[in-house]
Amino acid sequence: MDVRPGGLWRVVQRDSEGNENGFHGEYQEIVYPERLVQTFEWEGMPGHIIVDDIHLDDLGGGMTRITTISTFASKEDRDGMLAFGMEGGANETWDQLEELLAKQTA
Repeated sequence: MDVRPGGLWRVVQRDSEGNENGFHGEYQEIVYPERLVQTFEWEGMPGHIIVDDIHLDDLGGGMTRITTISTFASKEDRDGMLAFGMEGGANETWDQLEELLAKQTA
């Protein structure tokens, strides 16, 4: 992850059966510490690029609210991603982040 405007990122996730899914994108805008805009492309569906606008709100007491608005190029792109389980995968990723952060603050 090269976290700067124009910087690139790539993540590969592996499930318990060894299947891999790759994702990559480019950071378009960074307003530290409250906003990040990046592209997101699932390598299983190349050419269908999402723009994620991520807002981080400090709620105090060590709490942060993360709000992500994902903009798809078309309804068909959105429906295709959902059909491949993107929503479940995203929720699983957020759950794992929550678990990791809980361990770090314990």
